[in-house]
Amino acid sequence: MATGLNMLPEDCVSTILSLTSPADACRLMLTSSWLRSAAESDLVWSRFLPYDLPCILSRTHSQVRFSSKKELYFQLCDSVLIDGGMRSFSLNKMSGRKSFVLSARALSISFSEEPNHWTWTTRSASRFPEVIELKTVSSIQIEGRINTQDLSPNITYGAFLIIQVSDRAFGLDSIASEISVYKDECSVSNTAYLCPLDERKQQLESLLFMNRRRMMEKLVVEGEGRRPSKREDGWMEIELGEFFVGQKIEEVQMKLMEVKGDQLKGGLIIEGIEVRTKY
Repeated sequence: MATGLNMLPEDCVSTILSLTSPADACRLMLTSSWLRSAAESDLVWSRFLPYDLPCILSRTHSQVRFSSKKELYFQLCDSVLIDGGMRSFSLNKMSGRKSFVLSARALSISFSEEPNHWTWTTRSASRFPEVIELKTVSSIQIEGRINTQDLSPNITYGAFLIIQVSDRAFGLDSIASEISVYKDECSVSNTAYLCPLDERKQQLESLLFMNRRRMMEKLVVEGEGRRPSKREDGWMEIELGEFFVGQKIEEVQMKLMEVKGDQLKGGLIIEGIEVRTKY
């Protein structure tokens, strides 16, 4: 392929490469210095950037400076704060698909403004100025919303609640939370626990509180009982569900609720909800 491309003008090669993918363009850069020049051109990387780029840049928390479209692309892959720091935006480095993280401030969290129940704090590992930590409450309702117009079309997205669990956490696994993603009158529901599985603790509770646990499980919808998984950034995440983004503009609602157990709980730290492509 590289031999055939060498016979074409550089702008023609750039046009051809713009019809591939960011990953393909990066691989071809390594084959020869001549192809590298064509693959690094603004013509190529302009095609990989989102069509609504001017709107995205107008929403950034601070000005994004760049000397080429390729540099801009990789800056956006590292994520930038938008909407007054309430959200972050990023591109998938391999595909150029768009992802968003809705900060805790951008979510609707029950009792979040009552200092006896929740406290706004900082975490050095967070991308946002603030996260929210649960002091104590008997029920939790968390909801985030996003418009499909903001997302890349014709692909499946997943919604992931980003959390940490403090050392003094309690009551987070006494009953499963109900999780759901709702779009266009179609709802996908499941269940999840708000802390990782502690097998020793679970065995002890099974011996001492088996009847109570079974009674609690009957209160919620049937589901997988998902557990948080570790992320590369030091946080954990729970998948709330998935949805397909087509051509129609729709609002997506992402929810986690634990309102049936009447069990005091605390120590949950919420950074936000990430909406990213799954495949």
